[in-house]
Amino acid sequence: MSKICKGRSFPKNRRGVISGYGTAVPKEIMTNDDMAKIVDTSDEWIVTRTGIRQRYVIGEGESSATLALTAAKSAIKDADLSENDIDLIICATMTPEMVCPSTACFVQQGLENENAGAFDLNAACSGFTYALSVAASFIAGGQNDHVLVVGVETMSTVMDYTDRTSCIIFGDGAGAVVVSAKENTDDGVAYSAMHADGNYWKTIVCPAYGSRNPATKPLPNENDMFLQMHGRETYQVSIRTIVDMIETTLADCNLTIDDIAKIIPHQMNARIIESVVKRMRLPEDKMYVNIDKYANTSAASIPIALGEAVGCGAVKKGDLVLLVAFGAGITWGVNLVKL
Repeated sequence: MSKICKGRSFPKNRRGVISGYGTAVPKEIMTNDDMAKIVDTSDEWIVTRTGIRQRYVIGEGESSATLALTAAKSAIKDADLSENDIDLIICATMTPEMVCPSTACFVQQGLENENAGAFDLNAACSGFTYALSVAASFIAGGQNDHVLVVGVETMSTVMDYTDRTSCIIFGDGAGAVVVSAKENTDDGVAYSAMHADGNYWKTIVCPAYGSRNPATKPLPNENDMFLQMHGRETYQVSIRTIVDMIETTLADCNLTIDDIAKIIPHQMNARIIESVVKRMRLPEDKMYVNIDKYANTSAASIPIALGEAVGCGAVKKGDLVLLVAFGAGITWGVNLVKL
């Protein structure tokens, strides 16, 4: 695996501070018992292996853009801003509205925003940590004042519902934050790092439809239209990587784990999170986990969990939180944020 890359600490003179939070989920809930009606599985089997009890899936009239827009509006309202105060929109997603234009452009349209640039970012499950790093960098450089960062996924659109090893894991949803410029502050995104190792691209992959497997030609394998996972390899690599990210960030920032109020990890699998806790000998409540309610929503999982943690009081203003993610690519990323 590639070595951990050096992270970046952001200057206090101009820093990106999270000023608003928003989340959105589809109307339909699919429980494990519902899943057992369409694939050979059971509630006990799924809970034992993943910690998941239900997930949300999109229905008629719902899509990545509609979920992203709902979360975006909530975040902007929470930040006490108008839609036209936003000067950049970044959508982290691997399940976009369509190949082009970007999902971010649909969000801009829905907001009736006239001032923002807009683009999508695909780092799979690490997408939100990457997007937050980009937003913080643009703000530190003076290019933007209010950046809307959305993590949105409709994973149900790329699932093979005959494959119980993958379809049970994923769900649909969106989370958004507004990142606003603030001067001379300890608050906000204090440190970020982004990493990748393309040598592991086969561990989590959805081969269709890109230039390698264009829509104009038959797929080598009809299952190539679906997301595919190699679970055992992913499990081992992800645990090592998450532990390394946390330890490296603490060392780079001259902190101890006691300085961190919560670690909010990508909600990939409760058993992976438990293994990280055990390996690092962390208190069980150090990690914020809500995978039981939402399943793995890829790039949406961290902003959904962060918004929920703020809303329920699990974290509060002034707390240091660590956001860590691992995903297809393979990619991994981390953000240290003072709320």
